[in-house]
Amino acid sequence: MNPYQHSQRWKFLLLIFAAIIATASLWYTNFLVQNLSEAERTKASVWAISTRNMYAMPDVNDEYITYIYSVRDSLKVPAIITDSKDSIIYYRGLDSTKTLYNIGGENQGANRPKYDPAYFEYQLAIMKERHPPIEIELSGGEKWYVYYKDSLLLTQLRVFPYVQLTLIAIFLGIAYTVFNSMRKSEQNQVWVGLAKETAHQLGTPISSLMAWLELVKAKFDAEDDPLLTEMENDVKRLEIVADRFSKIGSKPVLENHPVYPVVSNFVRYFKVRTSDKIKFSVTGDKTVEAQLNVPLFDWVIENILKNAANAIESAGEINIIISENIAKEQIFIDISDTGKGIPRNKFDAVFQPGYTTRKRGWGLGLSLTKRIIENYHKGQIFVKDSEVGKGTTFRIILKSSLTYEPAKI
Repeated sequence: MNPYQHSQRWKFLLLIFAAIIATASLWYTNFLVQNLSEAERTKASVWAISTRNMYAMPDVNDEYITYIYSVRDSLKVPAIITDSKDSIIYYRGLDSTKTLYNIGGENQGANRPKYDPAYFEYQLAIMKERHPPIEIELSGGEKWYVYYKDSLLLTQLRVFPYVQLTLIAIFLGIAYTVFNSMRKSEQNQVWVGLAKETAHQLGTPISSLMAWLELVKAKFDAEDDPLLTEMENDVKRLEIVADRFSKIGSKPVLENHPVYPVVSNFVRYFKVRTSDKIKFSVTGDKTVEAQLNVPLFDWVIENILKNAANAIESAGEINIIISENIAKEQIFIDISDTGKGIPRNKFDAVFQPGYTTRKRGWGLGLSLTKRIIENYHKGQIFVKDSEVGKGTTFRIILKSSLTYEPAKI
C-alpha cells in the first residue's frame, strides 16, 4: 500500500469512528428525551386530574386542599385544559403578561398585563401539534382535554447534542488545522534542508564530469561527436536539476519568456530520451508570453511528460497545444496523451503527495508540479479530461504577460 492509500485508509477509519461517537451521543440523548417526555406527560395528567378534583371536590379539610394545590402548582410544563369545544378552562406555565383575565378596575395603568386571546389560540395550536391530548372523564359524561408542550429543559436537551457536536467539530477542525500546519512546516524544513544538501553534493561530480568531457574532446579531437554532445547535454541537465534543488525553499525569480520555445526546447530534449514509439508534437500560438522561472517550469513539463510516457504501454502520442484566452489574459497549455487514462474520481487525487499507480513510484511528481504552478507561478493545473483506455489531457493556465486594450470604435 502506497503512502496516499495508507493515509486515505486512516482518514476513512477516523471518519467512521467519529460517526459512531456522534450516533451514540444522539441515540443516548434521544433515549433521555423520550424518558423525560413520558415523565412530563405523566405530570401533565396528574396536574389535570388535580385541577378537576378542585372543581368537583366536596367540602374537605384544609390539609387536603393544601395537598391538591401543591400537586397542581408543581407542574412546570406549559399546559392548557379545554372542553370539547376548545374553550379554555384552565392553563399553566404561559406568559403572564398576556394571560390576565381580570382586566376590570384593578391594575389600571399603561404597563399592566393584558388578556390576549390570539396568544391563547396560538399556544393551543402549538400544543395540539406537539402532543396528542390527555382525556379526563368528568361526571355526567363530559370530557376535558389536556394539551401541553415540552418544557424549556426538554427543548434544550433536544438541541444540546447538536450544539455539543458542532462545538467539538469546530474545536477538532481548528486543532487539526494548527497541528497539520505545524507538521507541514516541519516537513518543509526537512525537505528544504535535504534538497539544498543534495544540490551541494551534486556540485562536485557535475563539475568533474564537465572537465572530463572537455579533456576527452581535446584528446580525441571530437568537438562535433554527437555522442559527446548528448553526454554534455545530460551533464547540463544535471546542472539544471541541482539548480532546481538549490532553489527549493526560496522565492524563484520570474522573467518574461515566450512559452512556445520554452516548451519546444524541453520536448526536443525529452523525446530523444524516451521510446521511439511515442510521437511528440507541439503546436499553437508561438507569440504568447508569461512570467516564468524556466528551470522550474521545465520541471513541470518534465513531470507531466514522464507520467504521459509511463501511461502509454506501447506506441502512442503526446500532443501539446498552446493557446491564449485574450479576454481573460490567460495562456492555456494542454498536454494530451493516448495512455491508459485516469478514472474521474481520481482527478484530484493524482495531485496528492504519495498517490501513484506505479509499484516503484513515490507519488511526488504531480504534487511538486501543482506546487510550482500554483505557489510560484500563480497559475492553475488540473485534469481537463480523461477517459480510461483512451488517454488524458492536463491543462496548465498561466497569466499572460501581454495586455490588450479594447479596440476603439
